[in-house]
Amino acid sequence: MNSKLILIPIVIVIVGIGVYFGFTSNENTEIQKNDEISKSENSQKLIQTNVKSLFKMMAYENDFEIIEGKKIWRDVFYELDPLNNAVYDDLKNNKKSAVVFPIFTAAAYSEPGFYTFYRGECDQEFHGVLFREDDCLTIKVNEKYTPSFTSSGEGLQILNLLDYEIITDISIHQNPEILFSYEKIILLHNEYVTSVEFDAITSHPNVIYLYPNALYAEVNFDEELWEISLVRGHNYPEITIRNGFDWKFDNSLEEYDVTCEDMKFSKIDNGWMLNCYPENILHKSKELLKQIKEF
Repeated sequence: MNSKLILIPIVIVIVGIGVYFGFTSNENTEIQKNDEISKSENSQKLIQTNVKSLFKMMAYENDFEIIEGKKIWRDVFYELDPLNNAVYDDLKNNKKSAVVFPIFTAAAYSEPGFYTFYRGECDQEFHGVLFREDDCLTIKVNEKYTPSFTSSGEGLQILNLLDYEIITDISIHQNPEILFSYEKIILLHNEYVTSVEFDAITSHPNVIYLYPNALYAEVNFDEELWEISLVRGHNYPEITIRNGFDWKFDNSLEEYDVTCEDMKFSKIDNGWMLNCYPENILHKSKELLKQIKEF
């Protein structure tokens, strides 16, 4: 196994999560970054927040924003709370299961990257380098990522704490047969995947599509250069192309529901799909975590 594959899950567990979207205390109202009123300076002192959760939500003491009079923590990570050990016993993974960290999606959302191109902003200078349009469609895959809202960072931490094994897009691309050593595969926001990965995932009989918009666009992975390039999807190379695999179960429109007030799973050919983006409720929903365990 390439040594780079070993580093990725370790880094995911120990780094804080960069939160790009804030929510009010009941997390029913999305607050965009542009609505920020004031921002604190970062501190190195970690504290336990008072956010309602099944886990200890930790954050840097002064690393928050005040939005509409409410404190919104920016970088957070989770720990088990000994007071909830009985709850965890009922929620922990008890099957041979794997969660797929969307490292290709994390790379795609980096700047400059695919979204710089989508916004029409690629033909300019970034970090002292002049980028043309094609440059933004080929992205270096880093060994380390701070998981974010777009790469399911909080969901990844929660499932890891509940004893789910973590693999990556790269694990599947390099060895697609690996999926058949697991009874259950849980996808996060795996928006960008290779054709090898797509075929492997859609061939597995028990996949939980936990985040909408998975398997949306095709990328090529260059193992020598450690780069991904956009191939098809997300209105590329033609404006009329949405899902890059023309996948009949695409549920991308449901990713905009981040409150999950009417949360439910639907059965598809090879598993189950959730109808909302659960990034901000996984840490506090016993019902959802129990359902994931029971599939």
